[in-house]
Amino acid sequence: MTQRVDLGTLLDRLAIDELITGYAAAVDDGNWTAYRALFAVDGRADYRPAGGIEGPAEEVAHWLEETMRLFPVRQHLITNRLLTLQDLGGYPGDRAELRADYLNPMCFGADGDGTPPAPGFESGGRYAFSLVRTDTGWRLRSVTVHEKWRRVSGALAGA
Repeated sequence: MTQRVDLGTLLDRLAIDELITGYAAAVDDGNWTAYRALFAVDGRADYRPAGGIEGPAEEVAHWLEETMRLFPVRQHLITNRLLTLQDLGGYPGDRAELRADYLNPMCFGADGDGTPPAPGFESGGRYAFSLVRTDTGWRLRSVTVHEKWRRVSGALAGA
């Protein structure tokens, strides 16, 4: 492999890392315009394994916007990223697969006394991201959430 190919691979890895971090930030911040922009034109998301829906990114963004209103405080972490870039005989291709673990605590909101809220819902699991290089950079072809565990407290625990 030449240094030029190595540099290209490094730049791809950095761009994909930024895309995945942007995914977490968009969901946590409720920036659904940014969320939609992370996906390729035909991008899809599958949240069924975590109790959600599956469909085109636009449809899923609407569902997330409504669902996440229940949890105004969100902070999920995406870690342990394993990236596989398409290899075309020693040259990088335009597709990639990324597997990453997540931890997702969400809160109902402040109690009104100024203290930070405690999580009312926590879950952890693994994402499977499928990515494609487009004219505007790397984008998500698909994301699937594989929830491994969840914990509820407060009003949700009694339901």
